[in-house]
Amino acid sequence: MTENSQQSKHSAPELPTQYTPADVEGPLYERWVERGYFEADEKSDKPPYTIVIPPPNVTGSLHLGHAFEHTLIDALTRRKRMQGYETLWQPGMDHAGIATQNVVERELAKEGVSRHDLGREAFVERVWQWKGESGGQISGQMRRLGDGVAWSRERFTMDEGLSKAVQTIFKRLHDDELIYRAERIINWCPRCLTAISDIEVEYQDDDGELVSIRYGEGENSIVVATTRAETMLGDTAVAVHPEDERYAHLVGTEIELPLTGRRIPVVADEHVDPEFGTGAVKVTPAHDPNDFEIGRRHGLPNLAVLDERGVITAHGPFQGLDRFEARSAIVGALRADGRIVAEKRPYTHSVGHCSRCKTTIEPRLSMQWWVKVGPLAQAAGDAVRDGKVKIHPKEMESRYFGWVDNLHDWCISRQLWWGHRIPVWYGPEGEVVCVGPDEEPPSGEGWHQDTDVLDTWFSSGLWPFSTLGWPEQTPSVEKFYPNSVLVTGYDILFFWVARMMMFGLYAMDGTPPFHTIALHGMVRDQFGKKMSKSFGNAVNPLDWMDSYGSDAVRFTLARGANPGVDVPIGEDWVQGSRNFANKIWNATRFALMNGATVEGELPPAEQLSATDRWILSRLNSVVAEVDAYYEDYQFAKLSDTLFHFAWDEVFDWYVELSKTTFMAGGPAAEVSRRVLGEVLDVTLRLLHPIVPFVTETLWTTLTGGESVVIAEWPKAVVIPGAEAPGGFRDAAAEREIETVQQVVTEVRRFRSDQGLQPGQKVPAQLDLSGTALAAHEAAMRSLLRLQPAGDDFSATASLPVAGATVALDLSGTIDVEAERKRLTKDLGAAEKEKAQATGKLGNEAFLAKAPEKVVDKIRGRLEAAEADIVRITAQLAALPKA
Repeated sequence: MTENSQQSKHSAPELPTQYTPADVEGPLYERWVERGYFEADEKSDKPPYTIVIPPPNVTGSLHLGHAFEHTLIDALTRRKRMQGYETLWQPGMDHAGIATQNVVERELAKEGVSRHDLGREAFVERVWQWKGESGGQISGQMRRLGDGVAWSRERFTMDEGLSKAVQTIFKRLHDDELIYRAERIINWCPRCLTAISDIEVEYQDDDGELVSIRYGEGENSIVVATTRAETMLGDTAVAVHPEDERYAHLVGTEIELPLTGRRIPVVADEHVDPEFGTGAVKVTPAHDPNDFEIGRRHGLPNLAVLDERGVITAHGPFQGLDRFEARSAIVGALRADGRIVAEKRPYTHSVGHCSRCKTTIEPRLSMQWWVKVGPLAQAAGDAVRDGKVKIHPKEMESRYFGWVDNLHDWCISRQLWWGHRIPVWYGPEGEVVCVGPDEEPPSGEGWHQDTDVLDTWFSSGLWPFSTLGWPEQTPSVEKFYPNSVLVTGYDILFFWVARMMMFGLYAMDGTPPFHTIALHGMVRDQFGKKMSKSFGNAVNPLDWMDSYGSDAVRFTLARGANPGVDVPIGEDWVQGSRNFANKIWNATRFALMNGATVEGELPPAEQLSATDRWILSRLNSVVAEVDAYYEDYQFAKLSDTLFHFAWDEVFDWYVELSKTTFMAGGPAAEVSRRVLGEVLDVTLRLLHPIVPFVTETLWTTLTGGESVVIAEWPKAVVIPGAEAPGGFRDAAAEREIETVQQVVTEVRRFRSDQGLQPGQKVPAQLDLSGTALAAHEAAMRSLLRLQPAGDDFSATASLPVAGATVALDLSGTIDVEAERKRLTKDLGAAEKEKAQATGKLGNEAFLAKAPEKVVDKIRGRLEAAEADIVRITAQLAALPKA
């Protein structure tokens, strides 16, 4: 029973005849926010439970992946809040450097203005203006979904406090020599004009060309192959394997580089695979990461031949050409010079593209800022190995270790104007000064700040503690760090998660940012295909919310959420979840109309019918199952458990079995009304974290309580006089009702097989002697539409089921002869199918040649045919005699 119950014993709270989500969801959510249910108090003595939102881009809108992830987080936090935890779901958004700058630059282009026309300061001011006017629409969409976030704590990665956190950790890392500036190969976008991280590179198979080029002359020539012929202008060596005897005589010599007039050395390097291609590779240290490392090992010069826009800078006839124009021109010139040995077109290979603008990425040598990740990554790996942090599902650990144990230094500088500017000043005499947040930067003639900004992942890596007020040791840091769990997609395990682990352990004295990393999969369409606008299968979750309600979208997503596994979803499934919400509504409405109540204590066990004892026993089993699934992040299993318990056991069995009791009235009806109220109360609270809106409306109507959001999470139901660990259980009652279900199900199946309409009444005799079913005869007759047997009753069919016998008089209800002909025909078809399958499975030659899948399919056909023969034979035997 709920403490806030105010419902009088005989009141019948009213609900509309139909559930209309649009009328309910918006007002309910605003009421929750106004009452402060989602806020978190760092002064509370309740145990903390903290989850941060994976910060969506300020440029974004709610897509189905967001809706999926938010549903899971919201379910966890709503349950913990009901369990008595001081729950913080930390909201906020990421400034999304490249994406946001691109959006604003496109807006400026419509006005015929570039950011360079405005200047840096005015451009950044314009971005802030855009953020205030147009950014963050996702917040409103989160409200539509029902996200229970602490809105008063909303953060933005460019807020003053978070900017201070960024500057603080940069300064500390720099002073600890874990940040440095160096010239390295990076991913460069010639359109966005910035370095980008690995996560911002999308690889796809493109049709290109593979050309084989002969360097040198005669016996001293070597053939190399490349898909980027334009980079040959920057070659500074040819490399072969040290043990490759074919080229041993050339190692240490120089050969001519075609078209350039330059001679380049032949070097021996173990990186070269002698079995691949010709066993020789061109080395372009300024335009390829592997070549850069070869160049470092052999002291080769770095010759850049492409500028920041991908235009050829090398002196000669190709200077000024775009990289792709140059590629064609250079191959043509090599062909004319007799240097092309082979050409393959099209040559399909994996090519990196900028995730923002889809431009082909250009590996480029550039002076950038880097994080020395070695010791940080070691700590991030050890935290999982030592059990400080658990990854769920556990099989994802190997992917995590495979990443953090092999991390390269991280390029953190971006050539943008929007973002956290690198806090380093350069002086007129080559001085370099890193400035902390409470320090004055150097000033005077010749001093200037670094023009680059930091990678967005740098600031989002601080998210679990910067949002709490770090670097100050705030009460929120004390209360809510570390986070209880991080819920995020496995696709950013390597990027965001690893960076949070590194920074959290470094900044917070070895305390990891979260206890558990719960990884989920990607949302896909019903055929398992990735959702994409280009595929035409992308879904706006708001459209589904408009059509079916937010609860239906949430329940569909949760029901598909197996840990670490991709989630297929289709509109039919959302319709099914809408039907479930309607079922909950209609069944609760029926229960209220029939006097279901939560008032007063539950009756003692001796006053309960077997049906009452059964549903309370099953309820306690479900409470335990749901709790166990939540602790294991098994959202699909807990959702499925609740679906079948609510729909099948509560609404389709308990309510139906109790109807005759309600109609009869008296003490037994009062007991069942109280039991039904208890079952609905607990079931609605169990369902609430997944489907919050419909359960809020129904629970408050049923109980008179203030809100299910702040109601107590269900514990095992205790029956007076039958107290036991884990709550009331009654295995005998469960077996008894299972027998009732078995009889009803079997007779229903027989009625269907005989072609009877569901509502068609049939005279019947029930022999229940020797069973515990006598008390259920009235309910069984009602469920099965069985009339009492009259004086003229003549049994034409007899069904023995579970120790009971149900005799039916079907005379006048079906055309017996037509039914016998139909069944006889079906029996013949089944016997023919059995004979064919048996023949194939008895053919040794067939079994020796047929694939295992084919043989398994035939075995399945045989089993199905045998089952059909048994079923049809029984139906024929049950038909009235001629």
